[in-house]
Amino acid sequence: MCGIIGFIGNKNASEIIYNGLKHLEYRGYDSVGVAYIKSKDVVIKKDVGKLNEVNSKLNFLDVKSNIGLGHCRWATTGAVTKENAHPHTDCNNIIVVVHNGIIENYLELKNDLIKKGHNFRSDTDTEVFSHLIEQKMKEGKSFEEACSIASRIIQGTAALVIANTEEEKLIGIKIGSPLVLGVSDFGYFLASDIPAFLNYTKKVIFLKDFEMVVLDKSGYRIYTIDESAKMHETEKKVYTIDWDAEQAEKGSFDHFMIKEILEQVDAISNASIQDVKKLEKFSEKILKSDKIFFVASGTSYHASLVGSYLMNKICGISTIPIIASEFSHYINSINDKTLIIAISQSGETYDVLEAVRLAKNKGAKIFSIVNVNGSTLTWESDDYLLMNCGPEIGVAATKTYSAEIVLLELIACFVAKKFEEGKMKINYLRNIIYNLTSESSRNAIKDIAKFLRDKSNLFLIGRGLLYPTAMEGALKIKEISYIHAEAFAGGELKHGTLSLIEDGVPVIALIDEATKDSTLSNAREVKARKGIVIGVSPFHDEAFDFWIKVPECNNLNPIAFIIPLQLLAYYLAVLRGFDPDKPRNLSKSITVK
Repeated sequence: MCGIIGFIGNKNASEIIYNGLKHLEYRGYDSVGVAYIKSKDVVIKKDVGKLNEVNSKLNFLDVKSNIGLGHCRWATTGAVTKENAHPHTDCNNIIVVVHNGIIENYLELKNDLIKKGHNFRSDTDTEVFSHLIEQKMKEGKSFEEACSIASRIIQGTAALVIANTEEEKLIGIKIGSPLVLGVSDFGYFLASDIPAFLNYTKKVIFLKDFEMVVLDKSGYRIYTIDESAKMHETEKKVYTIDWDAEQAEKGSFDHFMIKEILEQVDAISNASIQDVKKLEKFSEKILKSDKIFFVASGTSYHASLVGSYLMNKICGISTIPIIASEFSHYINSINDKTLIIAISQSGETYDVLEAVRLAKNKGAKIFSIVNVNGSTLTWESDDYLLMNCGPEIGVAATKTYSAEIVLLELIACFVAKKFEEGKMKINYLRNIIYNLTSESSRNAIKDIAKFLRDKSNLFLIGRGLLYPTAMEGALKIKEISYIHAEAFAGGELKHGTLSLIEDGVPVIALIDEATKDSTLSNAREVKARKGIVIGVSPFHDEAFDFWIKVPECNNLNPIAFIIPLQLLAYYLAVLRGFDPDKPRNLSKSITVK
């Protein structure tokens, strides 16, 4: 996944593009580049490295221009090199392209274009698109027509912003990867995500696949591109986003991750504010469905595991949580009596969207839980609930995980006719989270992180609702501190993994009232083999070498118990010298196969 931004208007593009890239860098940070169109010429600056590093060498802000493009890369096709960094151009530096996605048939297209005399400067798939446009314009097509035709020639996923140095225009095209149009009184924006231009405007137009935007300084035109590459002008609604621009800024915090962990008091409260009619619709469909699948990836998959426990515990309904990339192996059991509950923070996760489309083809109904209104998943769903978290910038999901569980609790309670009871418990949870994120609690967890910082491996165990919580805690520790962390259901410890427990090996045991006796027994097995036990529980036990106190919250324990694990992961990353907002090899949302 990569971040792209374009601007055309009456203000200096260099400042807007640079600020936009700062808010998109969570989408990719192995290389970065900008292009500015000026007097029918293009100035391109790009290199390997993070935005600040490259800017300190090349100075992205010293060009005055009213048209610009920017790109931060998460490498897919082509190694991490300066040549492969975006933007890319055609043979004559007239067509300039930035791209997020994967063009699957690029080698075939590239070979054909080389035979026609085109010279390539990179190993990327993206460069093919600039040469395709050049070729079609040589054949007599206009800039807009060439872009439209090229969009139907490529196969795969793409969000593209394209400039032509000889025309004061920008074109944006969406094909499977996110692209949104921002509208202001001084110009127009195209970007992978709203925070890229949230400081300038809250007015947005959400694009669907095979929609093309043509921008100039006087306005915009939107076209739908049909299968024969013909353009049909269409009108789109302008939405006003209620996100606060400050939510997309770090402010006084060192990292977005710690800011977003501390925002969870408000996040769970905002998530609980839902349209009762939508909850009724969810509830009715759940009760009428023969089979119910949760479909999600990564952190959202762990939330779906919690949801499966909650649906069974609160209303006695069985559901099947599936990792989205594995969903195709279950497709033969999907029919028109199946309900898919898809969960995705971004609403753009490739694996989730693929699973949803497969299920729709079999007649299944799609309900979703998503944070970004207007994202592709909202268009693909029969209905959806919003997390109401505001932008989450940190790659490691924190507040959206808690919001997902709040929504799953509300849905289960609504089905069981215990909605008001569920709301009361969520309101009570706010006070618990406030205390768990207090300075004294953070300092205590930081001390445990100091003890663990040099460990190579650690394990987490939990049962019931705390088993998926252990899995999510392990993911957080792995993805930002690079310590190998593995989670198990407590009962599985003695079925093989106990062989790895020896003197000094740390084990984090998540223990609530419902699983007290059985998980404490596991902790004592670890202790007997000289392992180090870190107890996370409402009570202390002599088996604990360290104790993190978490009040009992019953069905909402997965939220309360994940807070100290998120903090532990954060402090481990910082103490080990890593940037928790930019974990290596990862990006916020995976929008490619």
